[in-house]
Amino acid sequence: MPDAVRTAAVRAVIIAAVTLIQAMIAFLSTLAGSWLAFPMVLSSVASTVVATWGVLDVWVTRQVWNQRNGVVSVPSSTARQLRRERRRARRAARAAARGADQGGARIRRGARPEGGAGAPEAGPQEAGPAGAGAATPLRAPASV
Repeated sequence: MPDAVRTAAVRAVIIAAVTLIQAMIAFLSTLAGSWLAFPMVLSSVASTVVATWGVLDVWVTRQVWNQRNGVVSVPSSTARQLRRERRRARRAARAAARGADQGGARIRRGARPEGGAGAPEAGPQEAGPAGAGAATPLRAPASV
């Protein structure tokens, strides 16, 4: 939040707090039958008008700030695109540096060497009829 808007917001909160305190004093002094009740009711009405002005001041100050300075906190799509490109370049540079350090000995996820460790072996329990799938177990022939 910009400084001008923050200042207006703090001012509005203080005015609203004083207004609530005045209204409470007016209510309690009315219940007690004190002479202070009528002046407090009048000042509470005036404070309500001032508190409304304070809230409107926050809104107008915020609108003026946005119109003069633009919306600072929301990045434009071009800025987002530039950050995305820089991030991709950094990742590619890190991946290239890792590949150079390890001499390409790293096995990437999902890549399996053919016939090497981790490759599935066809055993007798996996050999089934053609098109039946690798997990179909062998069954003994039915006796006639």
